[in-house]
Amino acid sequence: MGLTARIRTRDGWAVSHAVVTVADMTGAQVLRAEADAEGAVRDATPMEPGAYTVIVTAVGYAPAASSVIVTVSGRAEVGSVTLARQGGTELPPPGPWTVDPVHSSVAAVAQHLGISSVHGRFTEFSGSIEIAPDDVTKSRVEAVIRAASIDTGNGMRDGHLKSPDFLDVERFPEITFRSTGLTATGSDRWTVRGELGMHGVVRPVDLDLAYLGTGPDPWGGTRAAFRATTELHREDFAMNYNQVLQAGIAAIGTTLKVELDIQAVQGESLPAA
Repeated sequence: MGLTARIRTRDGWAVSHAVVTVADMTGAQVLRAEADAEGAVRDATPMEPGAYTVIVTAVGYAPAASSVIVTVSGRAEVGSVTLARQGGTELPPPGPWTVDPVHSSVAAVAQHLGISSVHGRFTEFSGSIEIAPDDVTKSRVEAVIRAASIDTGNGMRDGHLKSPDFLDVERFPEITFRSTGLTATGSDRWTVRGELGMHGVVRPVDLDLAYLGTGPDPWGGTRAAFRATTELHREDFAMNYNQVLQAGIAAIGTTLKVELDIQAVQGESLPAA
């Protein structure tokens, strides 16, 4: 007897704070039940046979309505209900997520000699994400990068980048990012506004973020994937060194294209190795 339902996101994950309301054809409420931690709704209250309207609501999601027929058994089997993020925008389930540096990359590309590109990456970094349950635009991101972990595949060039001409890693060992706001720009795209601290200078920086979805991993956890890009200007962070060639071309471009490929694990810490 009673009501059964499963409440899920587009990616198939439980919406644990959903509420299911059942109304009869006159609009009168006959039953109200909340989903458990697995997004399941089970209520043993028997209902009279007939047609009913089922409304599923959850903070941060658009409501969903459907019809259900209750048979003489008194059961209303709603089945699986998919809720879309309010405004059609998607992010992972609410709560803390931890960036997995082993399966993520922080890379940058600079122009070299005006004709080619130099690719580099940072190999040591950490980060945390907090997806807000009530207002997703209040979600937060923080990250710390070890400046000395720069790797361009050339030891001499890496040493120069670590010197006072560029990152000056002895004086400024960390590059930090803290988000200050989040704005939806599409169904799964966002602008992450934040403050980037590098080389002793803090500047506002916007990240163009794409949410790629969530899924289970082989270690029993849940992962979310993101890709983000931005452009930085070295002079904004007091890195003005350059060498001008005879043709008047700068040896190293002043613009850096930053590319982030991020995997985050659900929870406040990474699983034990």
